[in-house]
Amino acid sequence: MVRVAGAADAGGGAGSEAIERTLRVIGDRWSILIVRAGLRGIRRFDDFCEDLGIARPILTERLRRLVEHGVMTKVLYQEHPTRFEYRLTEAGVALSPVLVALVRWSEDHVPGAEPSVALVHSPCGTELEQAFWCRTCSTTFGPTAIRGVDRQVPDDTSPPSSEGPEDAPDGGNGH
Repeated sequence: MVRVAGAADAGGGAGSEAIERTLRVIGDRWSILIVRAGLRGIRRFDDFCEDLGIARPILTERLRRLVEHGVMTKVLYQEHPTRFEYRLTEAGVALSPVLVALVRWSEDHVPGAEPSVALVHSPCGTELEQAFWCRTCSTTFGPTAIRGVDRQVPDDTSPPSSEGPEDAPDGGNGH
């Protein structure tokens, strides 16, 4: 038996559970700004406070949650007194396209938002354009060419396959 991922969503449609899970981790103002600061190379608690203007108790809680969810890692950099750096993990760095999309969306759709920064490809200096790429067609395209399709997820209650080692041509003895 196979169940369709997302089918139980109450009208949420394809991907809504994934979006909800993601927003539980990074969906508040401070968490996404901490990730942005991390992408800019900020690692130390006091530097996050200064850069973001965030209250220390709020920063403490958000860093704890980002570490708990694997977005950042806490690394000891000084023993006496004990001090830590907060570094983005691979999962944290993978949020970079989300931040680029938020910047672009703000510039395009928030009244009065001025282009704040040009995002460029470091090696050549060309301004970035965000696009989607199909590995089958080897083409880029925009968001209107995308549709959500629920993935097939094996159901844990499926009976085991009837084909076991004893059904193998060699009788299951590897010869």
